[in-house]
Amino acid sequence: MAKAARKLKRGASAPVASQSILPAELLFNRELSWLEFNRRVLEEAMDESHPLLERLKFLSIFSTNLDEFFMVRVSGLMEEMEEEVVELSPDGLTPAEQLREISARLRPMIESQVRCLKEEILPRLAEHGVRITSYKDLGRRERQAADDYFRESVFPILTPQAVDPGHPFPYVSNLSLNLGLTVEPGVERLEAEAPAEEAAALRGGHRFARIKLPPTVPHLVPVDESGTQFTFLGSLIAANADALFPEVGHGKSHLFRVTRDADIEIREDEAGDLLRTVQQQLRRRRFGQAVRLEVSASMPARMVEYLTKSLGLETDDVYVIDGPLNIPALMQLYQLDLPGLKDRPLQTTVPVPLRRAPSVFDAIRRQDVLLHHPYTSYTAVTDFIQTAASDPSVLAIKMCLYRTGKQSPVVRSLMEASEAGKQVAVLVELKARFDEENNIEWARRLEQAGVHVVYGLVGLKTHCKLALVVRREGTTLRRYVHVATGNYNPTTSRAYTDIGILTADEEIGEDASNLFNYLTGCSRYSKYNCLLVAPINLRERLLQLVEREAEHARAGRPAHVIVKCNSLTDVQLIRALYESAQAGVKIDLVVRGVCMLRPGVPGLSENVRVVSVVGRFLEHSRVLYFQNGGDEEVYIGSADWMHRNLDRRVEVVAPVKDQQLKKYLREVLLEAYLRDDVKARALGPDGTYARVAAAGEGGFNSQDVALWKADVAKAQAG
Repeated sequence: MAKAARKLKRGASAPVASQSILPAELLFNRELSWLEFNRRVLEEAMDESHPLLERLKFLSIFSTNLDEFFMVRVSGLMEEMEEEVVELSPDGLTPAEQLREISARLRPMIESQVRCLKEEILPRLAEHGVRITSYKDLGRRERQAADDYFRESVFPILTPQAVDPGHPFPYVSNLSLNLGLTVEPGVERLEAEAPAEEAAALRGGHRFARIKLPPTVPHLVPVDESGTQFTFLGSLIAANADALFPEVGHGKSHLFRVTRDADIEIREDEAGDLLRTVQQQLRRRRFGQAVRLEVSASMPARMVEYLTKSLGLETDDVYVIDGPLNIPALMQLYQLDLPGLKDRPLQTTVPVPLRRAPSVFDAIRRQDVLLHHPYTSYTAVTDFIQTAASDPSVLAIKMCLYRTGKQSPVVRSLMEASEAGKQVAVLVELKARFDEENNIEWARRLEQAGVHVVYGLVGLKTHCKLALVVRREGTTLRRYVHVATGNYNPTTSRAYTDIGILTADEEIGEDASNLFNYLTGCSRYSKYNCLLVAPINLRERLLQLVEREAEHARAGRPAHVIVKCNSLTDVQLIRALYESAQAGVKIDLVVRGVCMLRPGVPGLSENVRVVSVVGRFLEHSRVLYFQNGGDEEVYIGSADWMHRNLDRRVEVVAPVKDQQLKKYLREVLLEAYLRDDVKARALGPDGTYARVAAAGEGGFNSQDVALWKADVAKAQAG
């Protein structure tokens, strides 16, 4: 793989030509900033105000986040180092320096995670009757129940794999949990499997063996009828190793886990069939290079060394874990009927305009409708699509699908619409990372239903969240648009904060039609009325909006920028923010994850405040506010402030035109995040995050469900 291609694949923060537009010391490292975000996730697990199973959930999220970080970001750095890439990161670090710093910061965090699980979460769960006991500590009846389960449900599935001259080191699949042990086969077997000249050397020698824990079997095995007493599957298999190696001596079993490079590269310019190419690359992902080895603290040094060498890793790639190696598997406990150990279920609402109007189309014709998930029920979206599918006056439906989930009512509605004879066009993004297989399956089913399916544009991911419905009303055609910050996924909508707007605005409708023509017909349309579309005009317009605030500030007019997004890594936009701050613009950034901008630098960013909110819900909405000398503008959309979103993805950012909705987004939603002194953490000029000082007694939590109990629809006009 070419070095430049790998750099592009990893999603560099800015094009190479723009890397020098800011001194390295004015930028934080992207990878280390991400680690600080995951540290904030870990802090939620340590927060005793959360119910126990919610704390366990945050420990699980911390681990799954790390898995993806290694599969994508660390694997990219390792490949750059192997290819001797000399280009520095925007903050001036080599790939090797970044890998060393990642390791140094991460190891204490993992120790804290395991300590929290072993010393706090599991003991307190035991106080509530939920216990996970090692096999050796089980009572006689529980041990018998576990052994019966092993014989009936586990043993027939297992495939022990020993390494000897006739059996090479086995392939260890990505993120699988395995047991490693040594076996000592008899001399007769050794002589039969090895050439005569090697037999003498093999006599009495130990062989490494691996047992893969079957992913189809729960990793917590119930050991009594209560359903709240468990033993670890790995512990159970290890205790029954004699059944796998009869009449063979064997040593103790030790858990290990391997993480592999899973960042597939699609060479679209060489692909004759994108669907087939993605399928081929998915198969190759299984065999990606190993990038991390996690081993149990009990594993002997010689076995660790053997695994490290066999997997082609270095000592620095090994993480010794003094506890469970697969914490996400413990989320099996979250399925227990223990409501007192979880957050109270969220009671969602439906906006008043949608409740009062005879139909969703009547409501949208009268006014724009704001959707604020998860507090607004996602049925507002699914009902919009379902109504369009069944309404005989609807002639066409067009949508962009990035991540839809496995049981998607939206996709079923689109299939029904097509079968009813409507024009249905859907762009399914096959390159949505780790959702490729799911999207391939939906694409096939949509095509079978007669839907016109497009797989995206060459060289670009289609990440925008957009739906267009064309309806005949009398002698005219009216366009209805749903534009949003989140995916069309009802499942994640309950855990993500997102904003959506349903509108019949003619300019937005015309822009949406032209955008879909661009996506399905490869048109070159670029003159949009009001939508900001990447990679066409979004970067240019964002720079203009930020620079306009600087002009207002220099002229003594009100100037304020508020950006709520997931990540801020684009160097060109960071420079524009610095320059506006120097001009006197007040800048508030609510950035959940990676932020490469350094706030609080004297003479540069003293006017910039950066906060991150991590809590019960994943902050996913992107909202932009520009004071504009008093003529305020508010935007929502799919794009983060990253090079990949602005230049390598199709994104849509839409203006909020309704004055009441603009007021709500600025004075209620954004203000809540700026006031937060419970979940918010402020970024300092040294790159660390600290709790925001409480402004009063009790604190203000922007994610407090009670805060949003008042119907969001009060923001609606009329």
